[in-house]
Amino acid sequence: MRILLDYRPALRARSGVGEYVHQVARHLLSDYPGDPVTLFTSSWKDRPDPDLKVTWPSVQISDHRIPVTLLNLAWHNTQWPPVELVARGQFDVVLSSHPLLMPTRRAAQLVTIHDIDFVHHPERTQREIRRDYPRLARVHAGRADRIIVPSAYTAAEVSQVLGVPQHRIALCPPGAPKWREPVRGHPPEAGYLLFMGTLEPRKNVGLLLAAYRRLLTHHVTLPKLVLAGSADEDARQWLAALEQPPLHGRVEHIGYVMEEDRQRVYSGAKMLVLPSFNEGFGMPVLEAMSLGVPVIVSDRGALPELVGEAGVTVSPDSEEALATAIARLLKDNALVASLSERGRERARRFDWHHTVRAIHQAFEEAIEVRAHRH
Repeated sequence: MRILLDYRPALRARSGVGEYVHQVARHLLSDYPGDPVTLFTSSWKDRPDPDLKVTWPSVQISDHRIPVTLLNLAWHNTQWPPVELVARGQFDVVLSSHPLLMPTRRAAQLVTIHDIDFVHHPERTQREIRRDYPRLARVHAGRADRIIVPSAYTAAEVSQVLGVPQHRIALCPPGAPKWREPVRGHPPEAGYLLFMGTLEPRKNVGLLLAAYRRLLTHHVTLPKLVLAGSADEDARQWLAALEQPPLHGRVEHIGYVMEEDRQRVYSGAKMLVLPSFNEGFGMPVLEAMSLGVPVIVSDRGALPELVGEAGVTVSPDSEEALATAIARLLKDNALVASLSERGRERARRFDWHHTVRAIHQAFEEAIEVRAHRH
């Protein structure tokens, strides 16, 4: 089976989508060595890491100095040129890393839909996602041979909102990381509060800052709040607030965290707080739980499904509820120990080998569907 993966989200800072496609590539290469894998990349300025060929000797990299916005404009709206022409190869199956198809001549086509918040709230998105996704996602989902989703919540959303039959949706949740260093038994006493993720409207960072301000009025010894992640254009108001009292000197934005530093950043945290309005999965939550870091998450999207009984859930609309949950974890050592243990146990259920097995099965089904169409 000749496989082409859209590796573009992993070219630079690997956020959740980039990490997903990177790990899928890695485990397809290791678990299905007989299937040639090509990573497709295109960017005017960003090139694939040269170490990829060293780490994965069998991988093929089809890299192109084409601006991603230009290529997506053509692909999304005209379904041309076919990826076989751009990549100069033939493939049996092509997996897009986002909800819109990569055009092909004969290969089976799959899309990955991590969430459909862009349908419900296009104002939270930018650029081509706002321009193309709400308008085209239903049409492309209807034409895809299979659709990859990370959670049962997203599967239900894709079915109900985009009108896709359940049998065409493959549930392929991410796996927990394999950390390099030993995992400590409990969160540090002198740790900080941690937010991990892109600073964008959907992540509800404003509520977290408001809850932290509220806590500052009652807790003189409140731990520092660390915001870890890239900041988009909409984050300017939050970053400006960090320079003013009472947040100045108490909240730190450390930017995107490289893979080699991620375990250190998580391990220094007393808790992870992710009050997102919507998540299709929530990779930072799984990463934190795998290290025994207690998590506080919103009660929306796929987050309750992910944490189960291993985390605290709160309304993403209530500053008071979030502040109360943080304060509770700061003083309830027994709850912290319980959540730490339950988080590690729950994270063990998520395995990348299971992920790629489900994806490979979806590939086989997609190829069969495609064959019957022609």
